[in-house]
Amino acid sequence: MAPTDHTSTLSALETVRERVYRPELLVAPLVIFELAFFVVPLLMLVRVSLFEQTTSGAYVAGTFTLANYQEVLFSSHFQEILFFSFKFAVLVTAIATLLSVFFAYAIWRADGMLKNALLFIVVVTLLTTLVVRLFSILIILSPNGPFNQLLVAIQVLREPTLLVTNLFGATVGQVYTIFPYTVLSIYSVLSILDWTKVEAARDLGATELKSFREVVLPQITSGILVGAVISFAWSFGAYAAPFLLGSTSQDTAAMEVYRLMVTRFNWPLATALSFVVLMVVLASVSLLFFVMDDNLGEAYGA
Repeated sequence: MAPTDHTSTLSALETVRERVYRPELLVAPLVIFELAFFVVPLLMLVRVSLFEQTTSGAYVAGTFTLANYQEVLFSSHFQEILFFSFKFAVLVTAIATLLSVFFAYAIWRADGMLKNALLFIVVVTLLTTLVVRLFSILIILSPNGPFNQLLVAIQVLREPTLLVTNLFGATVGQVYTIFPYTVLSIYSVLSILDWTKVEAARDLGATELKSFREVVLPQITSGILVGAVISFAWSFGAYAAPFLLGSTSQDTAAMEVYRLMVTRFNWPLATALSFVVLMVVLASVSLLFFVMDDNLGEAYGA
């Protein structure tokens, strides 16, 4: 083969290699997947939310109306549901984040078998089916369950009481549901924190609490934020824990969507409520990202 032909062949191969490894081609499968299974179904649901309601079917095809969104936004019934969902999400987020900070810190400071055991507790919770987890909470909090027996034994309660089918039960169930995710998001930041900074603070006279508050906490704010975002997003749209452990008089938005879709067969109103929930979650998450933009940049190396 002539040197010129060899050079042209190498040049052609190099051109092909550059085309194959172009960044847009590498992300193409993900883009196609997102378009096919997220964007297109989402747009279809948006269209359903703009159909007129009917009692003879799911919706009136070919129509267009904003009445469904007006009903969701201005009806006192839906306002109460959305407000309760928001309060529930804030409550769960506050509790889960606080508990996760201390649990992640305990994992970080533990050694050997104890560290492995604490991590195993978090991981095995993720590997357990959600329904199994929630039914275990139902058994634990029942009047004959171990938690009631403990409270009676230490004389906190005079007799067993019902700790489920109420806000307490729903909150415990939801916190337990998202707890592993918040712990791991905080621990992922803690695991790269330099312990010598804490030792230096203590050498300079800081107490354990003060060194945690002034050295550790500012460094893990990004992980706490990520955990809070996950917790709020999941809790605002929570269904399983409020349904199995909560009160029938305290419906979340997800429970109302299910009722509208399956029981009342009112798809336009159900999808309109779903998109209002989605917008609230996106607005809240965007606000958190905006407020803590610098911390998130540090967390992801930006």
